[in-house]
Amino acid sequence: MKRLFYIFLFTMLCTPYVCAQQFLYDVDFLGYFDNREYQAPYGLHQTLFAVRLSPEIGVGFTDPTGGTHKLMAGVHYTQPMGGEWDTYQFNPTVYYQYNYKGFRMHFGALPYNYRIEKMPDFLMYDSIAYMHPNIQGALFQYSSQHGYVEAMCDWRGMPSATRKEMFRIVVNGNYQHRGLFTYLVGGWAQLNHKANLGGSLPHEGVADDILMMPQLGIDFAPATPLDTLLLNVGYIGGVQRDRADGSTYYPHGLLCNFELRWRFISLTNTLYWGDNQMPFYERHGHDLNQGDPFYRQPFYDKLGLALYILRKDFIHIYGAYNLHFVPNCKPQHQQQVIVRFMLDKIPAIQSKHPTSKHL
Repeated sequence: MKRLFYIFLFTMLCTPYVCAQQFLYDVDFLGYFDNREYQAPYGLHQTLFAVRLSPEIGVGFTDPTGGTHKLMAGVHYTQPMGGEWDTYQFNPTVYYQYNYKGFRMHFGALPYNYRIEKMPDFLMYDSIAYMHPNIQGALFQYSSQHGYVEAMCDWRGMPSATRKEMFRIVVNGNYQHRGLFTYLVGGWAQLNHKANLGGSLPHEGVADDILMMPQLGIDFAPATPLDTLLLNVGYIGGVQRDRADGSTYYPHGLLCNFELRWRFISLTNTLYWGDNQMPFYERHGHDLNQGDPFYRQPFYDKLGLALYILRKDFIHIYGAYNLHFVPNCKPQHQQQVIVRFMLDKIPAIQSKHPTSKHL
């Protein structure tokens, strides 16, 4: 029996899969200072100030068909500034990735930065993104020279005596046609589900947050010296349902995004006009609605100015000043300083460890 084991081990070590294995590593760093001069009920007057270190190690190989496989494990260590040691937060990462001819699949607990497109504010509040850096579930993507599509399942809550069952499925995509300008067609769709605590505890009912937003856009930058001159218009339509009492709402509204970027400066504006996108927010909070609470208003406008102090593939350092406008309220102010370092985006690291490159 022992001889058979050694023969099996020798055979495995000599297979092309094992011989082509690579030891992979990566380290990301995120530092954020976010000062919010908000007025209730739109948000808390607070300052979010922390650093996050995200090391990973793993193995990877390329199979005979050209597909790449990667198995990674690591941790996000978040430390609030001014806090003691016991204020830290650990979020483990462990995931498998497969990549073949534009198709990419991830399964496990993986960083949100694997997404092709950042989640918009109406789907992901930035304060949630700071403290919940992982997708817990699966991410499927396909990209080509004409655009991309991706689908994400994020299982945010395993039912227990203290946690509710919560998950959401998000699908988004974008098709581009390049001419004198760049024309964009795409959109977002979400199914967000909140259930109950586990066990035989009294149930509070099941709630759903379902929406779709088709959008059209034009980037005028190719005909100008600017890096980006983009106008996107979308229409949000959805269903908000609380099955405990049968309450159902059908919120809808217009969303317009404008973005101008030139070298180290960017100007952005987001305008929403329509119904309250979170009618159950007072009842369920962020357990059901993961987006920015400003979208509870019939009119909301966010104006942002950002200055990039340093912008390279592997490091972004910028400061931003945002103004939030809602009816019957003075403008609400937000100041941010963001530092992001990505080891795998350094050219020398990319050449040595090509399969460790993040999107």
